[in-house]
Amino acid sequence: QVQLVESGGGLVQAGGSLSLSCAASGRTFSTYAMGWFRQAPGKERDFVAAINWSGTSRYAGSVEGRFTISRDYGKSTVYLQMNSLKPEDTAVYYCAAHFSIATMTSTASAINYWGQGTQVTVSS
Repeated sequence: QVQLVESGGGLVQAGGSLSLSCAASGRTFSTYAMGWFRQAPGKERDFVAAINWSGTSRYAGSVEGRFTISRDYGKSTVYLQMNSLKPEDTAVYYCAAHFSIATMTSTASAINYWGQGTQVTVSS
């Protein structure tokens, strides 16, 4: 029903930037909240950012001011622009979709649409 495919991960030095993309398919895309999560080895999957159908966005405190989430309805794509990257940003980043942005920010286990993940590595 909804499929998500991420791209844009890679290796970058601390202070640098990367832009992630998530291509979505499915007729419900425009009505869903879209977001990004990340998971480091041995750690839980944590919320990063989300955006809903009206353009309202939410960010984790650790990335606010450095990351920007945006959405292109015409191309069915959500983006995550990551600036001023830090080594602690290193993780596999996953695109996600859910009808409730509140659920996106509070209950990761409720998310039922996930991308395959893309590795982001930030060197010091």
